[in-house]
Amino acid sequence: MRFQSYFNTAIFILQQYDGSMPLLHFLKQYFSQHKKHGSKDRKWISHLCYNYYRLGHALKELAIEERLRIALFLCNESAGDWQILYERNWIDNWESDLTMRIGFIQKKYPSFTVESIFPWGKELSGGIDQTEFILSHFIQPDLFLRIRPGKEKGAIQKLTDQQIPFQKISPTCLSLPNASKIDKVLTIDNEVVVQDYSSQRIQEFLIHTTQFLQLPTPNSQLPTSLWDCCAASGGKSILAYDTIQNSQLTVSDLRPAILRNLKERFEQAGIKNYHSFIADLSTPNFQLLTPNSNPPTPHFHLILCDAPCTGSGTWGRTPEQLYFFTEEKINEYASLQRKIVGNILPHLADNGFLLYITCSIFREENEGMVSYMQQQLKLSLVKMELLKGYDKKADSMFAALFSLQSTHPVV
Repeated sequence: MRFQSYFNTAIFILQQYDGSMPLLHFLKQYFSQHKKHGSKDRKWISHLCYNYYRLGHALKELAIEERLRIALFLCNESAGDWQILYERNWIDNWESDLTMRIGFIQKKYPSFTVESIFPWGKELSGGIDQTEFILSHFIQPDLFLRIRPGKEKGAIQKLTDQQIPFQKISPTCLSLPNASKIDKVLTIDNEVVVQDYSSQRIQEFLIHTTQFLQLPTPNSQLPTSLWDCCAASGGKSILAYDTIQNSQLTVSDLRPAILRNLKERFEQAGIKNYHSFIADLSTPNFQLLTPNSNPPTPHFHLILCDAPCTGSGTWGRTPEQLYFFTEEKINEYASLQRKIVGNILPHLADNGFLLYITCSIFREENEGMVSYMQQQLKLSLVKMELLKGYDKKADSMFAALFSLQSTHPVV
């Protein structure tokens, strides 16, 4: 009866939710208003809600109750305690192999196809395995940690002592089960940064720039000026700070609350000397830095543009965004990205680099922007890559490194 109650509660929540805020925040609000749900209750109810949205755009014509059963069937390798919700033939066909479960659903619901889950296959960036990518939405991504410089030995030892399972992807990248409780074991942003695997791979691009950055005078002690122009949570700012030695960091964002949170995070990370300012970079007349900044309109050796985007490469973590997404948003974001890149470009120093990043898998936001920046903005492409994470229980991203001159070899 308990799991039937969870199922009924999830249906009620799904009926109320309209996608106007992240599902995580909506669930927190709901549970704060309904104190009767304990921690285990919240866990299972949330699990059901997220499963529902992992079905994407498939079978939207069905009632919520029926669609939730299908989603639960596809997202879980075994029936477990949920078997009370199903008829015998469902249980008999509940195989651990996802493709077998999909086959059962296709027979039972002829209109169901894998492509209907994510119906924008023609818009995908090159190199993506469409089926593999779509099916990855049925799997909860892992939690990834980046160990900060000098903290490698201590962080590994603490996780080992607490018997927290992890997989070492690289000397500084760890993969853990998504529900791992690490905040009482490791100091977040000081010892480790919670950062997706693909996001950590941006370091490869940052290292590449250090091989070519030319400081304005022979004095090697001059800092490398770096502007993270769409800083958001600041993860890539901290990554750049850890990667590029002797850097002068500037961060900006449209949202004041973001920069307030960033200040606290930087304090934890030990980043003290940096500039920050609020700006709408989609408008050409934004004010760079603060009125007392010197110089008032600096030019940066490296501009890091983690552009606003559809976020389609991260929908494995936020499947509600997959469910509520409409195709016209692709062009809306691409238009915004063109405005931002065009407005920040005048602040790139001679021989400087622009690193353009999205967490999108849509061609128009990725390769389309590369073509625009080459043809319209006359930037030289140095290196670009679709950072596939869907085959590693991680996010997928895109990154392209540009230079104002054409003498740097293309990678």
